[in-house]
Amino acid sequence: MRAAMTHAKTMDLLRFTTAGSVDDGKSTLIGRLLHDSKSIFEDQLEAIEESSRKRGDEHVNLALLTDGLRAEREQGITIDVAYRYFATPKRKFIIADTPGHIQYTRNMVTGASTANVAIVLVDARKGIIEQTKRHSFIANLLRIQHVVLAVNKMDLVDYSQEIYENIVREYESFASRLDCIIGIQAIPISALEGTNVVERSGETPWYEGPSLLYHLENVYIGGEENHIDPRFPVQWVIRPQSDQWHDFRGYAGRVAGGVFKPGDEVAVMPSGFTTRVKAIHSADGEQEEAFAPQSVCLTLDDEIDLSRGDMIAKPNNQPAVGQDIDAMVCWFSKKPLRTRGKYILRHTTRETKAIVEEVRYKVDINTLRKQEEVDSFELNEIGRIKLRSAAPLLHDAYRRNRHTGSFILIDPGSNETVGAGMIL
Repeated sequence: MRAAMTHAKTMDLLRFTTAGSVDDGKSTLIGRLLHDSKSIFEDQLEAIEESSRKRGDEHVNLALLTDGLRAEREQGITIDVAYRYFATPKRKFIIADTPGHIQYTRNMVTGASTANVAIVLVDARKGIIEQTKRHSFIANLLRIQHVVLAVNKMDLVDYSQEIYENIVREYESFASRLDCIIGIQAIPISALEGTNVVERSGETPWYEGPSLLYHLENVYIGGEENHIDPRFPVQWVIRPQSDQWHDFRGYAGRVAGGVFKPGDEVAVMPSGFTTRVKAIHSADGEQEEAFAPQSVCLTLDDEIDLSRGDMIAKPNNQPAVGQDIDAMVCWFSKKPLRTRGKYILRHTTRETKAIVEEVRYKVDINTLRKQEEVDSFELNEIGRIKLRSAAPLLHDAYRRNRHTGSFILIDPGSNETVGAGMIL
């Protein structure tokens, strides 16, 4: 028993997201993965079977495992991001089932922001469409390096090798213009029938690659976290008002990059003062080191003025400090982004006001061409802007560090999250 628990703790974790157009079968695929990998309980399966019978479905509707909202079940579509967890003997998984509808692109961005792998589903009957390109572009923008091209509903095209290969060729031609995606694994599947989802199927004798689950279990995802650049955004200053910890002053937060050890010389940003790490505290006691993405509390040798929003780094490896921010933005709001628009900007643990100084261009998803001479973004549009923040931001480029290179924009009037940004 103890050995099994130790093994479970040491297994690595893969986060993946589904992407694609509406009705491509994303929820059904996840349901099939959970069902065929024996990751759902009998009572859950019975409830799904009963719901399917009541709806008049010919098959057990596995999409109901993730589509929990009433509107989702009524319409047969995904609206919200649904997270599901399962494990195999080789790896643990967190799935983000994201919506396909264009009006829910913002939800897709949310679900994909922490993913290591993106499963891009394509309906074999429809081929590559605008939403396929939109979601692939977003995955690339979010620095997701591994893509699975799942050509679904192959049973409806008689498992045609020609149709499958044409879709793969078209997608690879499009993806060749995306700079981040380094690996594409194409798999012909039928989520409804379970073809090539968990086990290889005899329906596609011409396909010699792995099943979807085998690929997810074995794809290499090392190096996703930045362990080179030490970054520790301060979330909270811990000052216990007790006799036992009378002089304790600790700085709590999550390591956003690099490695910290007791005795390391560190620089406190933005003041630039240097000191050394005295100790690293965690829920399990004192630690010999801390690395991303651990949540810890650091104590320092010297009493330096530090507060929420400040950052601890190394003297010879510091983030950029500036108020002029060049970034790509995905726009989430029905209210357009406009030049001179004022917003609240949240970056790591810092919150400050910001103004849009310039809208540089927006991207045509179909052609990936830049549309210049624009001064606004509409809902779900993506483009490049220049921001001016009221307080300096301690940042890195998003391609170097996801945590210190990302931010959100909030409408100060409605408190609505209106945009997600990636610093260039």
